Amino acid sequence: MFIKFRSFDAKLPKKLFNDKMQLAITALGNNHINFIAEILPAIRDCNCNILEIRSSRLVQSTAAYLLIQGNWNQIAKLESTLDAIQKRLDIKIHLLRPDQKDKGKNCVPYSLETISLDRDNIIESITSFLLDRGIDIEEITGSSYQAPYVQSAVFSTKLVILVPPQTHLLSLREEFMDFCDQLNIDAILEPIKR
Repeated sequence: MFIKFRSFDAKLPKKLFNDKMQLAITALGNNHINFIAEILPAIRDCNCNILEIRSSRLVQSTAAYLLIQGNWNQIAKLESTLDAIQKRLDIKIHLLRPDQKDKGKNCVPYSLETISLDRDNIIESITSFLLDRGIDIEEITGSSYQAPYVQSAVFSTKLVILVPPQTHLLSLREEFMDFCDQLNIDAILEPIKR
């Protein structure tokens, strides 16, 4: 009697191997470890594509953010490979498979830039103002630095926000400028033009 064993992959629907999936990756490690040089070839070797990549240095650490695309098998292989890289290099890697059902909202993208004296809760106040009004924050960057000519630290932010179509833009702008006046924040809010 001959028994034929079928592989696990043979039981999976063929559609899984053809449909594209995404994988969000965050990686954090010391500056002296060039982990990007390990992660990028692993993505290539697993036949995945990079949709977005960002990397920046934070004091003595490097942080990287990637959005990868591939089929089910390629993503699973990459997850396994990244786990091995994480252990070998002693870095932190977090993986998340984003829900691809959300195709985005019909919003108006705006650029928001602020500058103010550096205070403990300034970025928290700005993000709370936006989120309380149902405005999504797509991107945010900020930094504290010593301003030229003065002895005070200044905090500068740049945000990309998505304003829902039902929001009255003139009212939002006036309300935000009043909010900024109360906290002594200088701000520029303008639509993003492509």
